[in-house]
Amino acid sequence: MLISIDYQDKRPIYEQITEKLKNLIVKGVLAENDKIPSVRNMAIEMSINPNTIQRAYQELERDGYIYTVKGRGNFVSPKDGWKEDKLSEALKDFENKAAELYHLGVTAEKLHDSIDTRLKKEGMK
Repeated sequence: MLISIDYQDKRPIYEQITEKLKNLIVKGVLAENDKIPSVRNMAIEMSINPNTIQRAYQELERDGYIYTVKGRGNFVSPKDGWKEDKLSEALKDFENKAAELYHLGVTAEKLHDSIDTRLKKEGMK
């Protein structure tokens, strides 16, 4: 599993790992019920303290992205366990940001252009 850490990033390493694993799960690179590397293996592979990996895994489990089976390891949760909640949360955040931009004088046309640009960057248009 290839996860790169940006040591210039001000965020803690565990947050970067958590974000990158979430992205792999959301994009389907890691499918439902896929086993993810053990804390020890991930720590060795990334040359990072196992406690950092453990914290990232705890965050992922708390957020519903992975689940643990004692003695077997960590696995990607089924989408119905987290997708609807995350989608709802993301849409609420988007609506709040859109309202903030509106109050700052951004036109609907400019907002649409910005969204279109972002979708093109993501390869969605």
